Amino acid sequence: MKVEFSAFLEEARSKIRELVRRLYQHYDYVSVLGTDSSGTLFLVNSEGVEVRDSMWTERGFVVRVHDGNYREFSFNRLDNIDEIEKEISELVELRSTIEFSSYPVIEEEKLKKDFSSEVRILPSSVSSQEKIERLSKMKDMAFEVSEKLVNFNTIYEEVTVNKLFVSGKKELSQSYVWTQGYLQPIVSDGKNVKSDIESFSGLKGAEILEEMEEKVVDVVKEAESLLNAERLEPGEYDVICSPDVSGVIAHEAFGHGVEMDMFVKNRAKASEYMNKRVGSDLVTMHDGAAAAKEVSSYFFDDEGTLAHDTLVIDKGILKAGLSDLLSAMKLHTTPTGNGKRESFERKAYARMTNTFFTPGEDTLEDMIKSIKHGYLLEKYGSGMEDPKNWGIQVMITYAREIKDGKLTDKVISPIIITGYVPELLNSISMVSKDFKLSGSGACGKGYKEYVKVSAGGPYIKAKARLG
Repeated sequence: MKVEFSAFLEEARSKIRELVRRLYQHYDYVSVLGTDSSGTLFLVNSEGVEVRDSMWTERGFVVRVHDGNYREFSFNRLDNIDEIEKEISELVELRSTIEFSSYPVIEEEKLKKDFSSEVRILPSSVSSQEKIERLSKMKDMAFEVSEKLVNFNTIYEEVTVNKLFVSGKKELSQSYVWTQGYLQPIVSDGKNVKSDIESFSGLKGAEILEEMEEKVVDVVKEAESLLNAERLEPGEYDVICSPDVSGVIAHEAFGHGVEMDMFVKNRAKASEYMNKRVGSDLVTMHDGAAAAKEVSSYFFDDEGTLAHDTLVIDKGILKAGLSDLLSAMKLHTTPTGNGKRESFERKAYARMTNTFFTPGEDTLEDMIKSIKHGYLLEKYGSGMEDPKNWGIQVMITYAREIKDGKLTDKVISPIIITGYVPELLNSISMVSKDFKLSGSGACGKGYKEYVKVSAGGPYIKAKARLG
């Protein structure tokens, strides 16, 4: 079913065009981004039901003008074009006394296009009551599986994104839906309390509820196994990283590290390694809104640049970074369509979209057989990276022991991967044919500016420092 474009933005289209036309009488470049995103989050557990607006809900506009520097202004109403034009002119004059880095005028090619995605089941076609009932059934099913279950959170979130970008030569619109879900069992044996989580995401509609229903039993049993988890003896081990763990390594290792606004600020070591080796021949990595289909896919970014598929690492050689328009102009590179805003009230930064390692030729079975003693790492909790010094830290929910080429019943939890990024990537010796992306999380720029991202890849075998 096709996702319909926002009536609010459609009604505003003619006023935006007129505002752009008027501002061009005063400035070398003008663009307006209009956003109308709405969503709902449903939570059901043993304590009750909660329904609230999604944190990704927003409605408003951001204007960018060039008068030697780029200046931006956000607002949420278009009632009076005369007042907006006057206010922007006054603010530009006021800010002209403040020193900023100078930039050239953005050069654009003429383009007018409307984009819209399709999903199997539009969220709006399923009532809130039905969604709550289905989540409740998942919760009830979980309690039938285990007597050790203390609580079971079932969460479903749906978001419809609409954006309209208008400049002197471009007029672009897009509308798409993404959904995500979580199953979170909390178990106790009377002494210990453990929790697990299974996540779901995609450019999908309410059909994602079907995927969630199929995983209830598995995630409860997995949580039970954590009650008997042992602690790890810290050291260096042969490891196999599941697709979501390899994805967070890609995200932290050469995601943040190649966001090129960090190159401009001299805060990323990757700027010194372009066209140099940073990983083994088996390491190829992509990022881009057009590189895959997940929650961070879009048709154009928040600066009107069409979505790209960027080859970041090619067979171990660092090839490209991720840029917004302004960092690309500073560095004399081609923008990659990675200019993203937390909201219309926030600045556009170079941000990741879909970040992943590409599949190889190995099988998971052969990877396990190749290990004398090590661990299969599954499900990440969080990750951190230092782009300036290439340190990395990833929290892993649990690991399964591998001994003499076979998985044992021994479960380890929690685990931390630490190390130096090139050392970790150069140790990759096997890459599976599998491929999976997950977009159920979000990413901050430092400690703020959160946006949706997805990451993933195949299973990878590497040497890693575990703690």
